[in-house]
Amino acid sequence: MTRTPSLARQILVAAVLLLAVVAIAAGGSLATAGFVDGWYADAEKVPWNPPNAVFGPVWSVLYLMIAISGFVLWRWVARDGRRWDPALTVYVVQLALNAAWTPIFFAGYSVMGEAAWWVALVVILVLIVCVIWYMGLCATRIKAAGWLLAPYLVWILYASTLNAGIVALN
Repeated sequence: MTRTPSLARQILVAAVLLLAVVAIAAGGSLATAGFVDGWYADAEKVPWNPPNAVFGPVWSVLYLMIAISGFVLWRWVARDGRRWDPALTVYVVQLALNAAWTPIFFAGYSVMGEAAWWVALVVILVLIVCVIWYMGLCATRIKAAGWLLAPYLVWILYASTLNAGIVALN
């Protein structure tokens, strides 16, 4: 038996998910402030490192897709009459890892030095595993939720090479 959550509940959950990704984006922006033009500007980067202006628009689209993916999965779980699902746990974990990476990588450098880049690399690699795990769980639940994160997975795979490049070249 499927039960569609009330419109009010759907709006509330959608708003919470959007606010969560906006908070992560804002935290990331605050964490990079002062560092993009500081140590990061002076760091040796891989040749495929994009201009700084690319990151904001890409992340804006990805964060929207991340929020929609979480909503699609949550709605599927709620329609099934359940309150929670293991895929939602993995979704929340990947959000937390996403939120942690930018402050560790950028702001962490002033606290830990180059060790911050290594810690950030471990975080992004675990994030990649979580996103793949989430997508795999969604494949047996509601495929659209998983596929919505495919561009995100590609981007964080790419971003991990940028992080590894900073580690290797500096």
